Amino acid sequence: MAAQATLHCLTGCAIGEVLGMVIGTAAGLGNVATVVLSVALAFVFGYTLTMRGVLRADVPLRAALKVALAADTVSIGVMELIDNGFVAAVPGALDAGLADALFWGSLAASLALAFVVTTPVNRWMIGRGKGHAVVHAYH
Repeated sequence: MAAQATLHCLTGCAIGEVLGMVIGTAAGLGNVATVVLSVALAFVFGYTLTMRGVLRADVPLRAALKVALAADTVSIGVMELIDNGFVAAVPGALDAGLADALFWGSLAASLALAFVVTTPVNRWMIGRGKGHAVVHAYH
């Protein structure tokens, strides 16, 4: 269940993270602005994917947002810390262009590492009725 929850979270994070990095790099934004954009989009897409399923259960929008915040905030936060920390630690990765293998390779590796690190966090939270466990009542 934890791996499934992490994969669900990773999907939203990856969409936002990749989109933010691509937009920031293509627009010539600085490293800090690009990372901030990526993190913001990761949270938006992560919460949106969770809310989509909860809204299908006829939960009002405000309540669905509360469920998404409770379910995904820690998971997305850990994921973003790990994947952005990894990319920042790879020499030249933040300065690589969209056509560079270093850009895509470091981004892919960062997301894989984030999955590995976040899965036990989600397992711990689910075991305590927190995190993604709160979403299962709406499936």
